Amino acid sequence: MTAARPPRDVTAPVEDYLKVIYEIERRSDVATTNDIAQRLAIAPASVSGMVRRLADQGLLEHEPYRGVRLTGMGRRLALRTLRRHRVIEAYLTLALGYPWDLVHDEAERLEHAASDALIDRMAAAIGEPETDPHGAPIPTREGEIDERTLFSILDLAPGERGRVVRVSDDDAAMLRYLGELGLTIGVEVTVQSREPYGGPIALRVGQVQRQIGPALAAAVLVETG
Repeated sequence: MTAARPPRDVTAPVEDYLKVIYEIERRSDVATTNDIAQRLAIAPASVSGMVRRLADQGLLEHEPYRGVRLTGMGRRLALRTLRRHRVIEAYLTLALGYPWDLVHDEAERLEHAASDALIDRMAAAIGEPETDPHGAPIPTREGEIDERTLFSILDLAPGERGRVVRVSDDDAAMLRYLGELGLTIGVEVTVQSREPYGGPIALRVGQVQRQIGPALAAAVLVETG
């Protein structure tokens, strides 16, 4: 059965909050005030006020001394915004030739203005992609999304191999660097060795030898087997 449509009169700040809370929940089960404040780069006191308003609107549930979770409606709104963002990124890359390091900021600006009908047309025009240029899954019109757990290069032991399927898109400079290293979506990587105490990780990227640090390795998600 198709899920009920979320309301249309949702402000851009509300959409930003719900999207960020969804992303934090995916990693940490619940979202704390400090987590939300850090992601949105605003004061925790401001977050507390908005969280109360969102809870009053039935979009969040508060767990005392733990944090907040999205309700069913809050999740649908978050996924609708994520769909807009990721379809826009895919369209900019596939239809307009934008590089993958520039689309995130453009999508942040456009995601609140685009209608669902426009997003659906954009998705159809580029062949209904299942992922954005960074490998993040695009929610369907019905609010379904691939939420399987992925491992990062940092999780691989020496000798293990994986195929890059997703990278973090928050840092444009990091995306440019990953491109220079050849660590792009679909490439095969093999961990050859790793130094202890946070030392470098030696990789074979395709047929090329590379070394990366643990922070970069954690930002590159792979599919094994």
